[in-house]
Amino acid sequence: MTTNISPTSIVVEVLRDDNYDDWSACMKSYMLAHDLWDLIDPADHQEGDQEVDSQPIDHPEVDSKAWRKKNAAALHAIQVSCSPHILSTIRSIVSAKDAWDTLANSQQHQSPSQEVQSDESELSESSQGSGAVSNEMNGPLQALYRHAHKGDWDKTKKYLQKYPNAIRATIEPYGATALHVAAYAGNLKVVEELVKLMSGKELEIQDNTGNTALLCAATVGITKMAECLVNKNPNLVTFVNKYKTSPLDEACLSNNKDMALYLYSVTPFEFLCQDNGIHGSNFLQCAIGAQMLDIAYDFLYRYPNMTTTMDDADKCNALISLSMMPGIFPSGNRLALWQQWIYSCIRLPPIDTPDQIFCIYMPDQRLSGSKNITLQVSSKLRGFAINLLTFLGIKKIYDLKRIHIYSDKILQCMCKYISNLDYEELLEANIERAFECAVKEGMVEFIIELIKACPHLMNYSDDNLRNVFMSSIANRHENVFSLLYGLDASRATIVSLKDSSGNTLLHLVAKLSPPSQLARISGAALQMQRELQWYKEVESIMSPPLKDHCNENKQTTTELFTNEHKDLLVKGEQWMKGSASSCTVVGALIITIMFTVAFTVPGGNVQETGYPIFKNERSFTVFIVADAISLFSSSTSVLMFLGILTSRYAENDFLKSLPTKLIFGLSTLFLSIATMMVTFCASLIIMLNGRMEIVIAIVLLASIPITFFMLLQFPLLVEIFVSTYGPGIFNKKIKRWY
Repeated sequence: MTTNISPTSIVVEVLRDDNYDDWSACMKSYMLAHDLWDLIDPADHQEGDQEVDSQPIDHPEVDSKAWRKKNAAALHAIQVSCSPHILSTIRSIVSAKDAWDTLANSQQHQSPSQEVQSDESELSESSQGSGAVSNEMNGPLQALYRHAHKGDWDKTKKYLQKYPNAIRATIEPYGATALHVAAYAGNLKVVEELVKLMSGKELEIQDNTGNTALLCAATVGITKMAECLVNKNPNLVTFVNKYKTSPLDEACLSNNKDMALYLYSVTPFEFLCQDNGIHGSNFLQCAIGAQMLDIAYDFLYRYPNMTTTMDDADKCNALISLSMMPGIFPSGNRLALWQQWIYSCIRLPPIDTPDQIFCIYMPDQRLSGSKNITLQVSSKLRGFAINLLTFLGIKKIYDLKRIHIYSDKILQCMCKYISNLDYEELLEANIERAFECAVKEGMVEFIIELIKACPHLMNYSDDNLRNVFMSSIANRHENVFSLLYGLDASRATIVSLKDSSGNTLLHLVAKLSPPSQLARISGAALQMQRELQWYKEVESIMSPPLKDHCNENKQTTTELFTNEHKDLLVKGEQWMKGSASSCTVVGALIITIMFTVAFTVPGGNVQETGYPIFKNERSFTVFIVADAISLFSSSTSVLMFLGILTSRYAENDFLKSLPTKLIFGLSTLFLSIATMMVTFCASLIIMLNGRMEIVIAIVLLASIPITFFMLLQFPLLVEIFVSTYGPGIFNKKIKRWY
């Protein structure tokens, strides 16, 4: 805590930030009494004082011993009468007059009221106690940092009234101004008020990394904040930091769509195209990476040359960036059956071609303050509808289809541009890197369009001498491999190729799939089945001599397949046996229950005849038929699962035999559980003769375990069935595309 009471008798209180007037009056009286004031203000030295002085010093010289003595006395009096943080500002000064003038100058900009003085006095003391950075012109800057960060405009305003120069001061450790701090914290009110107090030039101040306040606002994503800054200084949109990132780039990187729309509408195209289009290339890559494809398409349509314009940092261009985004193309998304149906039902209007007067930014129109009740109600209903569609997952599918439409437009625009380039320009644009990335990611749409634009890519091979089809096999992209069926004359040449290790297409498919591809399939058994399907398909198009060909490691394809898949074979066997064992226990339990129920019918039997009392009731017929079906189906399922447990588990068994047994076993088990619940409900109907309110409630409760079991196991059954007896993973009916 800073000492307030003076440790000497010179002044009552030491000099602080809020008591200069009182302190200076006391200090002047002291210096007049000790004949020291003439050092501070020689013009104020009165005649009476000169007469009292026995040896007045009218023109002291710097090297005069008497002057040095009086200067030291006056300087010492000033120093011992200052608080520690005030003393730090004059510690290195050797002249009493210079020290006095420095203190006076540091106070001349301060005209606070008594309330502000007391508030800032407390603030100053607490700031100094916490190690705040301060100087004589700006005050404790860490206190300003806290006020701006918290969004407290009242305290920020009081601070700036006391220290006007602090509004442009840079605060450590990041070299940011109060405007930077408020913008990063998202405090719109403080930013708007600070902008009013600052000049347009002051808004261009950059922190240690070169960020302006607008770039900070772009990171946060508050559009009104950016509008406030740009309206004061439109040139802010062209400022970049030391990483060559502009506010528009930052808005895309931070995934702030509204901010990006606004900044795109106010950023001059001249800026994006200058310096060989580096800024435009950076922006286009950021927009594609953030999936803001509507903005990217608008800019690319105007400047298609940005397709191949390289940036400075990564030597990358928009085409390469697009080739690394499989998720924005249909081939990169795997939808469930119900999602595919919704996707096909969605109809979107065609995308309009941008023109020169196109403005993509649409300001946010707030309807909450509108007096039009109809607009307010429609807005509420629209919001409810959007929330409902989001909850059901339909909005996600809608957005996905919209992304696919824009990605196709962008790809078409890019390929149209590169189709007009010569070979040297294509090499300079690193078109082959984009092609490699697309093949690795399995982006069949990208591959087709790029080969159409640059036919020589059909014969392109990577560093391992693998062409597009060999790479598709190694990476297990069946949609890319299916393109082979769309070729005629060149197919025979392609299937006979070998890579740098002497591997044929069959050797590549004999190797284990990448983990990322195996993870898409449920269960080790189905993974093994998929590996066999790949192997059998490639084997079917190979010529007989190549099937027994050895690679440079002297391995045949069958040896390589067995060696690569031995661990997966063991895991598949364990998965099959584990599933069969669990289902066998369930099936055996159902058999026991259903067999017992058949001889303990509800209502009992007639003693004279031994027949059930309710044998003529319709509900009894349902009861006995459902019981029989449940018993027979559960018995069948147990037999099928026992067959799985006793199988030999050879490699080829995973292709058809084992999956077929699992399909029958699970299907009959599902049927037995469902009919068991029907049996239970039918018996209750017989026993509760006519009390439908109880019967309905019990039937509904009985449907819960069936529903849960179906939700958990039915998708697996569908997946196994489609994988085993479906149309297959390869599209052999593909039309000629090249």
